[in-house]
Amino acid sequence: MQRYGGRRRGRRRSGASAASNGGPYRGAVQATVPRDLELPKTLTVKQLADEMELDPISVIKELMRNDVFANINQTIDYDTASLVARELGYNVSAMPEAEEGFAAYSELNLEDDPDKLVERPPVVTILGHVDHGKTTLLDAIRESKITEGEVGGITQHIGAYQVDYNGRKITFLDTPGHEAFTAMRSRGAKATDIAVLVVAADDGIMPQTVEAIDHAKAASVPIVVAINKVDVPDADIERVKRQLVERGLVIEEWGGEVIAVPISARERMGIDDLLENILVVAEVAELRADPDRPAMGVIVEAQVVKSKGPLATVLVQTGTLRQGQTVVVGSSWGRVKALMSEAGRRVSSAGPSTPVEILGLGHLPQAGDTLWTVRSEKVAKDLIRDRQRRLDAERQTLTPTTLEEASASIGRGDVSDLNLIVKTDVQGSVDAVRGTLEKLAVDGARVNLIHAAAGTINESDVLLARTSSAIIVGFNTRVEPGARQMADVDRVDIRHYDIIYRLSEDVQRALEGLLTPVYQEIVEGHGEVRAVFPVGRRLRIAGSYVTDGRITRNAAARVIRGGQVLHSGSVSSLKHFKDDVREMTAGYECGIGVEGFNDFEVGDVIEVFSS
Repeated sequence: MQRYGGRRRGRRRSGASAASNGGPYRGAVQATVPRDLELPKTLTVKQLADEMELDPISVIKELMRNDVFANINQTIDYDTASLVARELGYNVSAMPEAEEGFAAYSELNLEDDPDKLVERPPVVTILGHVDHGKTTLLDAIRESKITEGEVGGITQHIGAYQVDYNGRKITFLDTPGHEAFTAMRSRGAKATDIAVLVVAADDGIMPQTVEAIDHAKAASVPIVVAINKVDVPDADIERVKRQLVERGLVIEEWGGEVIAVPISARERMGIDDLLENILVVAEVAELRADPDRPAMGVIVEAQVVKSKGPLATVLVQTGTLRQGQTVVVGSSWGRVKALMSEAGRRVSSAGPSTPVEILGLGHLPQAGDTLWTVRSEKVAKDLIRDRQRRLDAERQTLTPTTLEEASASIGRGDVSDLNLIVKTDVQGSVDAVRGTLEKLAVDGARVNLIHAAAGTINESDVLLARTSSAIIVGFNTRVEPGARQMADVDRVDIRHYDIIYRLSEDVQRALEGLLTPVYQEIVEGHGEVRAVFPVGRRLRIAGSYVTDGRITRNAAARVIRGGQVLHSGSVSSLKHFKDDVREMTAGYECGIGVEGFNDFEVGDVIEVFSS
């Protein structure tokens, strides 16, 4: 059984007493022999139940008997936990302060020894629009044929590879897109030193290119532009350079700091120039690491191999990882049984900026998890237990970053930038909203546009907002269902506007620290139109399937087709078969009428909301 918050002392109870309750929990029965139990300052109800090997319901009932009402995931303090434990027959004591903080953290907070710092290879991430040649560029660099082995020539996984160029090493992260790049960063991993932005000379900058630029800027990563496909007939390098400048990337030959290299990945043209410039940027960054300290790294990808168990690709960032060491990754730990290079050869160690596959982890980690080496299994277990306790406590106190909170922080002088992500219905609106917001400023505060584009608000926008502590502003556009669910979980503030002066007014007041809370729109549910039924000469009813939430009669609604809002009104009628009903929930079919709208088509979405 996994233990979390405290540490038991004494013998385990016998298997007979465990079996008497039909499972691992003893039920609400006092311990027949008082046992010692050490508890931290805070822990959740579930962790307390696990420590005492009790059903959590029994612990909740005991809390209620003492006039404490808490759910299974709620955090309680030591006094409350010790009261319950004593009632159930335990001798309780407080975990020592030094041990509760866990000396293990002192190991993780080790700093590199300045006298032992050596140059390390740069870590490079390839970003860009689909089909612009990201994987083909890696093929050219590594002289391998990844594309031929991938479905449709599109990268299906995250990989890490190291190459030699003129006696110096460069590590490449091959990501399937900027979402994975930001997902890793959102988990606290700063794995990338340089971002190579691949732009096709015939296509120019595309929507995904813009997103990649904004994600790289948000991460404060130097950008090197690889203008690919310069050998095709309709290539226009100068147009690409102009588009880069429009996006804030001023190239060196035009007086800026961004290096742009024309290449043809397919014809192996310009590859040496690109690698040379990557090394120049790395020299300016002065990348150093201490190879003699305990290793720290980041998980690049992980999978379960049937014959081997969890297999993870680790990018070592500092220190040296060796076979046989004990490591902590995310919420699990393990002992390194084997290290393998990207070529599949077993190695004994891996130094800074080296990608390596490891075997021996207890559970499958997530991309972006940090790996630490620790001195013993006991330290690893203590660290995992403390991490879980801290995570549970953070979840209880998680608060959203809203425009009102950002305004209050600006008013107090805590921050000077208002981070915004803007999505609009059409490109013309993007330019109008961007121009309006960039003009807004007050002394000591300004608008920082993390990303601005046309289209619906998607999961990538929410992920970027969470990572950058930004507010999402939607102008005449909608939120995709998956993005809304993610925003609810991560408590990302999404604001909707249909009049530009209201948007600028709210942002201006936020910059002045004067914005007061307002009521926000709440989406209640969605119905997908699957059939259209005429009723009388003019009225048409949408035969719909409620995909999520609920549809309520007389509620405000909008009709959406192809991501565009066609009409806003109210639900004028709602029927289940022939019966009039007040509401229908997810999973049911119904007939929906929307006031003032009769031009339904199969595939339309009816979105019901309240404000």
